[in-house]
Amino acid sequence: MTTARQRFPFAHLAAALTLGLAAAGPAHAQTYPNKPIRLIVPFAPGGSTDIIARLVGERMARVLGQPVVIENRGGGGGSIGATEAARAAPDGYVLSVATVSTMAVNPACNAKLPYDPLKDFAPITNLANTANVVAVNPGLPAKTMDEFVDVLRKSPNKYSYGTSGPCSVNHLAGEAFREATGTDIVHVPYRGSGPAVVDTVAGQVQILFDNIPSSMAQIEAGRLRPIAVAWPQRLESLPDVPTYAEAGYPQLNQPVWYGLLAPAGTPREVIDTVRDAAVKVLAQPDVIESLAKQGAAPSGNTPDEFAAEIKAQHAWAAEVARKQGISLEQ
Repeated sequence: MTTARQRFPFAHLAAALTLGLAAAGPAHAQTYPNKPIRLIVPFAPGGSTDIIARLVGERMARVLGQPVVIENRGGGGGSIGATEAARAAPDGYVLSVATVSTMAVNPACNAKLPYDPLKDFAPITNLANTANVVAVNPGLPAKTMDEFVDVLRKSPNKYSYGTSGPCSVNHLAGEAFREATGTDIVHVPYRGSGPAVVDTVAGQVQILFDNIPSSMAQIEAGRLRPIAVAWPQRLESLPDVPTYAEAGYPQLNQPVWYGLLAPAGTPREVIDTVRDAAVKVLAQPDVIESLAKQGAAPSGNTPDEFAAEIKAQHAWAAEVARKQGISLEQ
């Protein structure tokens, strides 16, 4: 069976270390950074975005020689933090974490978003690709996808599902699930994945659409029961849990990513310095292992490659939101 680490090869990380470090001049290395760097996480503490940001950010600080201070700015499906990051000075001292929610899903269903994901940021690198999961409170009488769908179809609008927020990628995943399975479940948005996980464990909602990192601890403890994961193959960390494709719903097999952004206009040498530090961190064995345990795999691609990923996901989300009629104005 192919593992997550086999699916996302790391050869480009080694190439990036060689090419990227050569690109940054020694004079610039002496001037940037010379003070702490703020890293805005546009979601609440405890969620997948926060977990990955802290894992990478703390180690980047050692490489850069300056503190990387994590600042959580949750709310609005990530738009509050993303807006603050977009308006920051383009000097490399305010960076932010990009997600499918902030760069694709939120723009797809909010015509009045105060930032343009394709114009207001300078992509640095995709840090990691991460699996999504649909999990349930153990009190819900279903262990397989077939049983799960059967329970939901027999009791329309009885069960509710939690997500990291309205018009987040998890909300989109939930609505896509409803369409694919022909079921009716009620959406309950939270201010980040962390609170959604807590309430699903407590039984306030029965279903959770989430990214694996913020759910893994509760899954391993038996407080959440995973039904399926969105990933190209079964996760090494959850070998008994089928992918959506294996469960009969290949259209739901949509992993997500987490990347680094700077404000538009940030000098390329600053972008390269930050990217080089991230690539070094992502190549560290303990980071690779930590990500794998969370159902994630490192990327470390180039700024241009990450920009292309953002554009592709932006187009996908716009089409899904249009077809499903998903909007923040609902």
